[in-house]
Amino acid sequence: MDITTIILIAVAVTIALIVGGLLGMVLGRRQRTKRLQEKFGPEYERTINELGDQRQAEHELAARLDHVKALEIHPLSAEEIDRFTSEWQETQAAFVDEPSVAIQVADHLIGKVMKAKGYPVEDFEQQVADISVDYPDLVMDYRGLHLIAVKDEKVGTEEMRQAMLHGRTLFKNLVESAENVEEAVKEGEVVEEADEEEKV
Repeated sequence: MDITTIILIAVAVTIALIVGGLLGMVLGRRQRTKRLQEKFGPEYERTINELGDQRQAEHELAARLDHVKALEIHPLSAEEIDRFTSEWQETQAAFVDEPSVAIQVADHLIGKVMKAKGYPVEDFEQQVADISVDYPDLVMDYRGLHLIAVKDEKVGTEEMRQAMLHGRTLFKNLVESAENVEEAVKEGEVVEEADEEEKV
């Protein structure tokens, strides 16, 4: 093999490696985009529109995922579930006479449930970011509820009613997921006890 052939082979291998690396990057980026779109749903597009740049938006969404993974989210106790459910029912009943006050209470109550589960609630934007990870289909409604709760101007009753319904959906999801975890834990304990009994 002469020197020219060796150089041509080396160049061809280098080009193939570069093209392979670029294709790998493109495919990796596409897969990441697809995963984020599936995970965040409409929140993916909203974040791109808000930030104006897909790469920056994807970086933001990936940071949200990392943030929530680092939190110690835990299920509510049965006592907390009962207490919060009772508070929600009272809030819904109060909506008939004082809709604007009920909306504010509902917004505050959702924050209390989140805090009890281990979400940080000091900053609303962080709350929304965290909710978007675990409840991406409900985050837009949560924003809407909060905006109505903090609005100074008068809001129509129908708009408040819709906000309350959306708030209830998020509230139920926060509480029901806790109930499901508790049920799974109880079932696990029952299975473990049955296993222990079989060993004896």
